[in-house]
Amino acid sequence: MKKKKLSGYSTGSTILTIFFTVLCLVWIMPIFEVLMNSLKANTFVNLEPFKLPTAESFVGFANYVKGLTFGNYPFLKSVGYTLFITVVSVALILLFCSMSAWYIARVNSLPSRIFYYLCLFSMIVPFQMVMFTLTFTADQLKLNTPYTIPIVYLGFGAGLAIFMFLGFVKGLPMEIEEAAAIDGCGPLRTFFNVVLPMLKPTLISVGILELMWVWNDYLLPYLVLDRTKYMTISIHVQYLKGSYGAVDMGATMAVIMLSIIPIIIVYLFCQKHIIKGVAAGAVKG
Repeated sequence: MKKKKLSGYSTGSTILTIFFTVLCLVWIMPIFEVLMNSLKANTFVNLEPFKLPTAESFVGFANYVKGLTFGNYPFLKSVGYTLFITVVSVALILLFCSMSAWYIARVNSLPSRIFYYLCLFSMIVPFQMVMFTLTFTADQLKLNTPYTIPIVYLGFGAGLAIFMFLGFVKGLPMEIEEAAAIDGCGPLRTFFNVVLPMLKPTLISVGILELMWVWNDYLLPYLVLDRTKYMTISIHVQYLKGSYGAVDMGATMAVIMLSIIPIIIVYLFCQKHIIKGVAAGAVKG
């Protein structure tokens, strides 16, 4: 009986390994296609998009140079705006949402519960339902610049972040915070010196998830920002057009590749923290 169980387990494990390997290759294929076409001349990208570069079609890093210098709007400027928006937005989400989750968990009053349910409701509402109202509000409140749009991202990212933080905070022992209060710590010192260090697993996982979202986001900056002055990387890619609207696909692929490399590197190094943070919040919540 034991041998049969082990054999069945081994067969099932092999099938799952094969399935997930194939699934992984399917997910990697688009990235490989972008990389492959970024090294080919524009004509061959249009005619032979699925063929490997040959001696005739290979242009090396010429597309990358062209993508960085194409048009009147420098690509590095778009990188700077995207980096600033991402870093500030993620920092605001981590700080304010962790504090909100701690307050909701510890106070547990009717207003705090209503606020929590509103945050959960914001995760359900499709963005398309609020985007026109959001654009009008952002223009009226002068939130249509790279320096103020992180406030908009804070509102949209609060739902998921508070949900994850609250699950972890509920499992933290109250005795530690009571001991800090006895030692003379006020609410702010208790949070920053006691609670925040214990939130590290969830801080990392929420930070990575929000970072990938903000860095790759297209629709919100496109609707809110003044595109004649400010462009993020995702918007910059759309405007890689020559005369009469012709698109240089080689340069476009090169710019797309440059935009996804940083986020792939961050995810590869930090993916274990995502799993730890989500698991910790699920178990302790």
